[in-house]
Amino acid sequence: MQVSPVIPVLVIDDAAQAQPLAQALVAGGLRVLEVTMRTPAALDAMTEMMKVDGAIVGAGTVINARQAAQVIDAGAEFIVSPGLTQHIADPIIDANVPFLPGIANAGDIMRGLDLGLTHFKFFPAEASGGLKALKALAAPFGQCRFCPTGGVSEASAPEWLAFDPVLCVGGSWVTSGTPQQVEAKARAASQLGR
Repeated sequence: MQVSPVIPVLVIDDAAQAQPLAQALVAGGLRVLEVTMRTPAALDAMTEMMKVDGAIVGAGTVINARQAAQVIDAGAEFIVSPGLTQHIADPIIDANVPFLPGIANAGDIMRGLDLGLTHFKFFPAEASGGLKALKALAAPFGQCRFCPTGGVSEASAPEWLAFDPVLCVGGSWVTSGTPQQVEAKARAASQLGR
């Protein structure tokens, strides 16, 4: 969460596109890449992205223990889920893979703290009340750090990043276009909040 201010959230339909996309993002300064498990190509895309020097490749949208086992076996360097249950958390924690579960309220955060977690994805960030809601949630949980995702844009990212408990944001705006366009967007995103 501290490698770069933006973690690209990647939905990849064709694994052949994965390596060039990862190369463009890494060249632009975004090394942490979240490949969502929303498509059949996701595991193959992760494997291709892991071949790119400097890339830190993880799995996102992991929603059950079966998927967690698959991405751990595939070598995911971190795992992101849209929510938090003990069934998904236990095998990830046991495997000692960095885990960023989604939270949207105080009960979610308390469940995470009970599991020994202090870093969370605030999701869906804008639909859950935006920065105002996260500030209210973060107040009683000073030990926690957050990565807002869901509705965060290039325009709103600096405001999120200015809030100390926010270490990074998740975003998909950097992933569209030609490799040159993606690299340019990544370069701009890598400077946000700096």
